[in-house]
Amino acid sequence: MNVSGNTIVITGGGSGIGRGLAEAFHKEGNQVIIAGRRQEALEETAKANPGMKFQLLNVGDAQCIRTFAARVEKEFSALNVLVNNAGVMHSENLLAQPEELKDVEATINTNLLGPMRLTAALLPVLLAKTKATIMTVSSGLGFVPMAMTPTYCATKAAIHSYSQSLRYQLKDTAVQVQELIPPYVQTELQGARQANDQRAMPLAEFITETMNILKNSPDVTEICVERVKAQRLAERNGEYDTFFRNFNDAVAAAANAAAH
Repeated sequence: MNVSGNTIVITGGGSGIGRGLAEAFHKEGNQVIIAGRRQEALEETAKANPGMKFQLLNVGDAQCIRTFAARVEKEFSALNVLVNNAGVMHSENLLAQPEELKDVEATINTNLLGPMRLTAALLPVLLAKTKATIMTVSSGLGFVPMAMTPTYCATKAAIHSYSQSLRYQLKDTAVQVQELIPPYVQTELQGARQANDQRAMPLAEFITETMNILKNSPDVTEICVERVKAQRLAERNGEYDTFFRNFNDAVAAAANAAAH
């Protein structure tokens, strides 16, 4: 995608990676519409970036998505970029899960069904443009999972697969499909601990590197900063088993240290 001259909807745009992308695209001269469930966060982000718009959206609610899509089509008819970014992450002990898998279902609704439903709802609008982009935000954890967050990782693996199929089915149209694959980034996805974790990539650095990739390679299908490449390519490079074991052992050790 070109980094300027677009009308862009970004879900989960009030915080974290979504806000970082929204502000970066806003600075490049795009009309940015951020969407999310928390009005206070959306209002604060829009106020800090004059000209940015916001709309309430619960991507885990199918009817809300339909209403949102109709409103966006009416109010922002120039829409040509959709960034499916909103996501939730929960730690899960698979040995002690309740029979009602509320967190599991909420994660699937938000991380997987949400992007699928919103893409379906807005695809006719995007197909009508001479050039459009759908960007799905997956994760390095979709390629080597973190065992303590199994459903989150599974949804990100599924979004990767879905993106590949979507790209193939749209190959003869003007709609480009890109997948953004973040590493572990300093956001509040898992609370203040992650936002301040020195092992995580600073958000500003992640956004800067991501925007530079888009500027230099606008037709790239997978947007991978350097810090995620070892995880993304672990299986391809024959290093999956070692990476998985070392990665999850380190996560478990850090969790145990934090608990004591």
